[in-house]
Amino acid sequence: MCAHELVVDPEGTTHMSIIGWVIIGALAGWLASMVAKTNEQMGWVANIVVGIVGALVGGFLMGVLTDADYTSTFSIGTLVVAFVGAIIVLFGYRAISSRA
Repeated sequence: MCAHELVVDPEGTTHMSIIGWVIIGALAGWLASMVAKTNEQMGWVANIVVGIVGALVGGFLMGVLTDADYTSTFSIGTLVVAFVGAIIVLFGYRAISSRA
């Protein structure tokens, strides 16, 4: 399976593969680290982790607000939601770590 391929379940719903999650996470985490000015401190693994966690956070929040699923398929909307979630994760981490 290629990174851009989607898995189709019996109901006809498409889902991103793990490789797709890593690619979206890497892009969203890298963009968020550029905006949050933490790119020099973070490595590529941290960018991917922040992006994937951000995608989950953003997808959950958008699901609550709009009742839409932004976590299972690839689109520009998925990348935007992952980016916003990664920004939330980075600023939350910065707020918690500055208190410690």
